[in-house]
Amino acid sequence: MNAQSASAPLHFSKMQGAGNDFVVLDLRSGIAPPDAALAERLADRHFGVGCDQILTIEPPRSEGAVAAYRIWNSDGSPSQQCGNGARCVAAWLVRDGTAQGDAFVIDSPVTAHRIQRLDDGEYAVAMGVPEFTPERIPLVGFMHAREEYLLPVQGESVRFGAVSMGNPHAVLEVGLVDAAPVERIGPLLQQHAAFPESVNVGFAQVIDRGHVRLRVYERGVGETLACGSGACAAAVVLMQRGRIDRDAVVSLPGGSLRIRWPSPGAQVVMSGPARFVFEGEWGA
Repeated sequence: MNAQSASAPLHFSKMQGAGNDFVVLDLRSGIAPPDAALAERLADRHFGVGCDQILTIEPPRSEGAVAAYRIWNSDGSPSQQCGNGARCVAAWLVRDGTAQGDAFVIDSPVTAHRIQRLDDGEYAVAMGVPEFTPERIPLVGFMHAREEYLLPVQGESVRFGAVSMGNPHAVLEVGLVDAAPVERIGPLLQQHAAFPESVNVGFAQVIDRGHVRLRVYERGVGETLACGSGACAAAVVLMQRGRIDRDAVVSLPGGSLRIRWPSPGAQVVMSGPARFVFEGEWGA
């Protein structure tokens, strides 16, 4: 990628889903994926394009998929899952003509997602079956899944639910999300030895049985305006506790997502917007 970007401009699309923003690169012509240094430069909001994550469009990896994508955090580290990114990739592939019709499949780094094209620029993504087993999250120090975990964090006890949506999530239920200690507790949990692969940390406030407000501190990024897998994680943790219905709206600072989880063992389906912001070229 660095050699290529030094000799020719690199075309990109800037996109966002509920405020979670991305730089989308088409690598299907054989361009190498971004290294950490290039990813950081692209993501820089002062000297680069600016984004939470970089999405790379690549050839499909599974039978029946129209394309695959990978995810790179703003610090250059790879990520396994991104629900808002999946919708943006879907919209990009529809505009590109690669995805035909209202239903198709794309490969993420961890699984294949079935996509349903909805009205008004929205897409529904089948996000997979949530995994609550500690070793599959991974969450160290606990043998069996619990509704709530307790960890000592710098002299205080932090209570949270935990789940994998293809990436690890800790969900803290709070009384008022605006006052939640996102910038303090988020990094502390991410650095805790109980999460060997770090963790995305969500702070969720139940408004009523059909509505949750959420803020998410993401691995390799920090707090973002929206996190699709984080919205799914918060919803299923609260649904499992019986705190909300199995079809609910999760409102994040950048917008709202609809999360449906019909029953344990079923796939979680996330619906929301995907928008093009601008096109550009990087380097020369």
